[in-house]
Order: sequence, then structure tokens, then C-alpha cells
Amino acid sequence: MSSILPLSGVVITRNEADRIERCLGSMAPVCAELRVLDSGSNDDTVAVARAAGAVVEHQEWLGFAAQKTLATSRATQPWVLLLDADEWLADGAADALRALFASDRLESRDIWCLPRRTRFLGRPLRFGGWSREYVHRLSRPDMRYLPALVHEGPDLAGKRVGRCSARIEHETARSLEEYRAKLDGYARLWAKQRIAQGRRAGPAAAATHAAAYWLKHYILRGGFLDGGTGWTFHACHTRYVFQKYTMLRSGSAG
Repeated sequence: MSSILPLSGVVITRNEADRIERCLGSMAPVCAELRVLDSGSNDDTVAVARAAGAVVEHQEWLGFAAQKTLATSRATQPWVLLLDADEWLADGAADALRALFASDRLESRDIWCLPRRTRFLGRPLRFGGWSREYVHRLSRPDMRYLPALVHEGPDLAGKRVGRCSARIEHETARSLEEYRAKLDGYARLWAKQRIAQGRRAGPAAAATHAAAYWLKHYILRGGFLDGGTGWTFHACHTRYVFQKYTMLRSGSAG
């Protein structure tokens, strides 16, 4: 079985010098090419990516959806593996991909979902719904992402979707402060998008949705079993949910 697959490993970046090598290095054993679409890094991201064997191109930031659509479209191989810079293929994932490509299953689908395990400040989350979240990452180059300011998703209309066991590891943040700031930014983008759509939230929405998140992920899905790490992670997300609905209620995203 050939170790290199007809697969383009694709990443969008901005100031990811400290983790892009891990991401690209995990894909290199299976990808016929590595491509990075950078939006103006002022650290060593570009140099590190090129040293890892990637073709690096520049594109001013278009938004998450448009940036990923463009990056995917520039792949030269018939299949694309799209990872974020803070993700990498887990041990055994390369073998799972090789097995899929060697089977008669591959061409039966247009998009393959891969399980992703989230790690928070270096520790894997085993519970709370974040240990095996399936994400659409293996696709044909015509994959398009639906317009969205945040939490962009692929256009699945007419697409045949399957699941592959090749796992992705995801390190959410470099520090607690960085993670809270990232979630604050996501909350603003989420609220801004919905305000533009003419939507608003009721007076109890923030508290209700935040409580629902805590109950679902921390209690019912066992997030508490991850100990202090689980407490901190889910507290951050509960705060995020509360913030985004508070902004939606006020009609202002800051």
C-alpha cells in the first residue's frame, strides 16, 4: 500500500509559527502536497510552513468561510484534508486514511467526517461531548463553506457524507486568557451576524441558554468527570453562551 495518497493537506493561517509545524508534520506522511493560505502573519509562520514542505500563498483575510473555500479550491489533488493550525492527525490516523483510500468506500462519498478530540491547556477532554466530535474535513476540492462570520459550516446540499475513523487532535488555546479572548471574539461575531439578520433575544435567553449548555455538557454528558480541567473549560463556554445572547438581546455586538 502506497504511503502517499492523492491528497492535499490544506491549512489557513495567521501567526501560527508555534504550531503549524506540528499540524503539517502530521499530514506529510499521507499527503501528496501541503498547502498553506496565510492572511498576513508577522511571525515566522510562512518560513516554518515552507520549511515543512508546504506551498505558501498569501490572501488578505476574507472571513473564515471564504478563506477556507479559497484554500480548498487551490488544491491540486482529487481529495483535500483541511485542518486548522491548532489541529493535527492523531497516532493511527494516517493508517486509517490509507485504509479508506485503498477501499472501494472512498468514491462513494463526497465528504468524510473525522472524529476530533479536544484538548484544553494540554489535557484531553474525555467527557462532555468534546472527545469525539465529528467534523467535515476530508472532501473533494469543490467543497464550499456557507457564508458565516463564525462557526462556518460546509454546504452539504447534494453531497454524500460518510465517516472515517482517522482522528484529529485539537488544542484549543495556548493559555486560559487567550481562550477566553477567543470566545469573546466568537460571541461578538455570532451576535453581529444574527443582529444583521434581524434577530433578537428575549430577556431570559442568556440565562436560559447558558444554563442549558451547563446542564447538557457538564452534567448530562459528564463534563464534570474531567475534574478541574472540565470545570474550567465548561465554565468558559457557559460564559460564552451567556455573552452572545446578552449581546443579541442588546442589539449590539460591541
